[in-house]
Amino acid sequence: MIRLIKRYGGASRKLYDTEESRYASLEELSAWIRAGQQLQVVDSVGGEDVTAQTLSQIIYEDHRRGSSLLSGDLLHQVIRRGSRAFSEGIEQVQAGVDRMVRSSLDRLTQVGGAKEEMALLHLRLTELEASLAELEVQTSTRKAGNRSRAPRKKAS
Repeated sequence: MIRLIKRYGGASRKLYDTEESRYASLEELSAWIRAGQQLQVVDSVGGEDVTAQTLSQIIYEDHRRGSSLLSGDLLHQVIRRGSRAFSEGIEQVQAGVDRMVRSSLDRLTQVGGAKEEMALLHLRLTELEASLAELEVQTSTRKAGNRSRAPRKKAS
């Protein structure tokens, strides 16, 4: 749901949060956005959508405080190329995500093959243990049979 903020004119340019019925600061708006909140900022007098200007102001204030994640190079590109800079940046991020997903799927496939090999190894070990147990039984039966056939000493 989009949170509606009304911007009041004048020198102060106060921001009024209609959801909580109180004034909010640019820092609060920034925190809400980082938390995933979608905002729409409208001018209280004319009803004009001023969201983009307000978001630009938030970026400026973050940069001024030293907490901006945007590099000077990126900002130069945005000014020079406008929305194309963001489109290309998004494409680069998407390509990186695609590479990561493919790499993860490749590793999962390898793990799946390893699981099959482990299951086969476990089956063969179980068969080997059964064979060894059978050999032990046969060996102990032979030894017991040999003892019973041995000549008995006569009691004097």
